[in-house]
Amino acid sequence: MSGVFTAFAALVSVVVLGYAMGRLGVLRLQDELVLSRLAFYVTLPALLFGTVATADLRSIFSPVLLTSLAGLAVAQLVYVPVARLRWKRDRRETTVGAIASSYVNAGILGIAVGVYVLGDGALVVPIVLFQLLVLAPITFLLLEPPSAGRSVRQALLRPLRNPLTVASLLGLPFAASGIEIPEPIMRPFELVGAAAVPVVLIAYGLSLSGPGLADMARQGGKDVLLAVLLKSTVMPAIAYLTAAHILHLTGTMLLAATLFAALPTAQNVYVYALQF
Repeated sequence: MSGVFTAFAALVSVVVLGYAMGRLGVLRLQDELVLSRLAFYVTLPALLFGTVATADLRSIFSPVLLTSLAGLAVAQLVYVPVARLRWKRDRRETTVGAIASSYVNAGILGIAVGVYVLGDGALVVPIVLFQLLVLAPITFLLLEPPSAGRSVRQALLRPLRNPLTVASLLGLPFAASGIEIPEPIMRPFELVGAAAVPVVLIAYGLSLSGPGLADMARQGGKDVLLAVLLKSTVMPAIAYLTAAHILHLTGTMLLAATLFAALPTAQNVYVYALQF
């Protein structure tokens, strides 16, 4: 257990470093966009491809996804009726609130937790793929129905343009077949992928150094409060109960199920809210 706390302390220290560089003016708030794009388009895909291509399929297709789905289902089943029926929110407001309460930051922070805390980045891959290939298209269809100018086919194919999806899917055939990629080819992926987690955490810390976060949360009022409550307490609790008492997971798998469900909401939910 001390190793888990040590790994978390290392992750938090890098986030604090990013925050400090933002507050001290070493990095500007707009530099977060550069770091985030570097991570999203270059370092994270390299890390994901290398992780999936060399992973044991039992790690990739583990029961952890089922625990995440259980937490997601409960969070949304609580949020949607309250927002839609009691607070009379419209379809788009309800959709954004529902995914804010259940869409975890698996593609960025989840990879960091998988690699440095759990010692296996492949454990988060099924959650990443489910969110990008299933949850994201459904979200797009609810936010912008086909009659509004977007076809169902466009919404369904949109995740395939995501570099995290592409990297994961490209790595799966190597994991399934057991084919080893020659070291001269894999070495560049390993070098670039090694920068992924530090870059992501510094960018995350830098984003926290900007003004106005508290004001934005207050503007959301009870919608934000309910989403935060469901995301930070209910979802991980349901995932833990499902893992421990229904699937009878123990050790690393139980820890993975709980930690992944407790991850904060993904940043792209904020992008959806602004866009739609």
